[in-house]
Order: sequence, then structure tokens, then C-alpha cells
Amino acid sequence: MEKLLFTGGTGFLGANVKPLLDKDYEVTTIGITDRDMIPANLAKEVPELPCKYDIVLHAAGKAHVYPKTPKERQAFYDINLMGTINLCKALDKVGVPHSFIFISTMSVYGSEPGKNDTEETRTLIGDTPYADSKIKAEEFLLDWSKKNGVILTILRPALLAGKGAPGNLGAMVNGIKTGKYLSIAGGKAQKSMLMAEDIARLVPLVADKGGIYNVCDKHHPTFGELEASIAKQLGKKAPISIPYWLAKCAALVGDVVGDRFPLNSARLKKMTASSTFSSEKARKELRWEPLDVLASFKI
Repeated sequence: MEKLLFTGGTGFLGANVKPLLDKDYEVTTIGITDRDMIPANLAKEVPELPCKYDIVLHAAGKAHVYPKTPKERQAFYDINLMGTINLCKALDKVGVPHSFIFISTMSVYGSEPGKNDTEETRTLIGDTPYADSKIKAEEFLLDWSKKNGVILTILRPALLAGKGAPGNLGAMVNGIKTGKYLSIAGGKAQKSMLMAEDIARLVPLVADKGGIYNVCDKHHPTFGELEASIAKQLGKKAPISIPYWLAKCAALVGDVVGDRFPLNSARLKKMTASSTFSSEKARKELRWEPLDVLASFKI
């Protein structure tokens, strides 16, 4: 059984992915939680690894936070970039793996909404600390893997769905559960999404091949479809929909009040602008068929 080192294996992604990986690999997790098998803060140290690994799945990273201070901005680079560099230094000491799989993000393409875009039709112009730190980590890994003869895969997932989803999807679930969620303009905006467990299904497909892939399902569900699915699972009524102009007024208030208010202009834009990407390259080259998010997402 191949040895797989998994960073970020005790978080949201790990909870959805590790049980599937355990069936085919000898999985070791490394990270900062007390559940990690190798305790290490990759942002601050080069850890001592006990052995050489066949595959590394590097999913640890900082996301879902809007930085307000220079220190908070720097944290993205410490965790996403320096964490990657320190991990590779540790691998250099024990012998580099056959395959390295990096979980990046579609945010590297910038804030302009996608229109079923491919890896070739978009350039890496993301300038938020999150996106820029991921771009720089990708660049480092491309150089490191070439120098060391490592098969590198960069997966750029869409919005991840699964049990315990964080970020906007988690907020939607919690809002509908507590009755504090309002749909906006009928929830017509489409979003590319990916079931988190699909990452596990992709590992054996890319381990010996490598490449850079957008990964998402083919349906691109609307907010309205997600809202209806979540409400049905929770036994709740579909959330009330408010017109865009009213949401815009509320967002302007949020811009002034700050994080104490649930909506601002940036969040409103994300909730009302469709943004879709194509996973055709991954489906064609890897013979991978993504799970349908609407059919598979269970709370």
C-alpha cells in the first residue's frame, strides 16, 4: 500500500476525503491540530518527517477570511506559501515523493466572474492575499517539481461542498437552519461547485499523470437550487426572496457598519453574479466524471 502524506487532513476537506483515501493508501496527516499524526506548524518550521512518502496531498491553507490588517494579509503568505516551501524542504530531507498534488483555487483567476472558462482562457491575475499566495505557491512547486523529477498536479477546485462546509456555503446552511437567511432576486446566479469527496477520487487518476486542472461538476447549480435542497433536507420552508434593490441598500449599510452586519457589497456581488468554469480538460484527460453536487450534497 502506497504511503500518502496529507496536509490539511483534519479539517473540512480531510473529514470528507480521508475516509475514502484510507481504503487505498496508508495515510499520515500533518498539521497543527491535536488530531494530526505529525504535529507541525508548516508556516513556521521545517518538520522532521519519519520516512519518505509515495504521494503528498497538500491541502493545508488559509482561506475564507477577509484580511483587515497587514498582519492578517501576511498570514496568507506565511501559511499558503511558506507552508508549502517548508513542506518541500522537509521532503527533500527524507527523499522526494513520486507524486505531489497541490490543492489550489479558482481564485487565482481573479475576481472577474467565469463564463465556463478553461485553464487556457483565464490568466493568473488574482490579487487578493489568498489568490496571490496560492499563485506564488503554484510557481514554487512548478520549479521544485521540475528540479526534483516529481510528478506535480495542481487542482483548482470550485466552491467545495460536503459535510461541515465552511465559508459562504456553510453560512447558507446555518442561515436557513436558523431562519435568518434571505434569498436575493430569486437566487438565479449559477456557481461552479465540487463535492469535496471528488478530491479523493481524483488522487489515483492524477498521481502518475500530473497536470493543472479546473475541477467542478457539470451542472453549476443556482443559489435557488441550493437553497431549495438545503431547506428540504432541514425540513424548512424555502427562504424568502428579496429584490436586488433592497439587498443593495442593505449591503451599503454593511459597507459602513462592517463585519457586524451579515451583508456588504462584496458579498452581494458574489451572491448575485454567476461564475462558472469548465472541467472538460480533467474529464477528458483523466476520464473522470464529477459527482453532481445537487444530487450528492448531504448536510
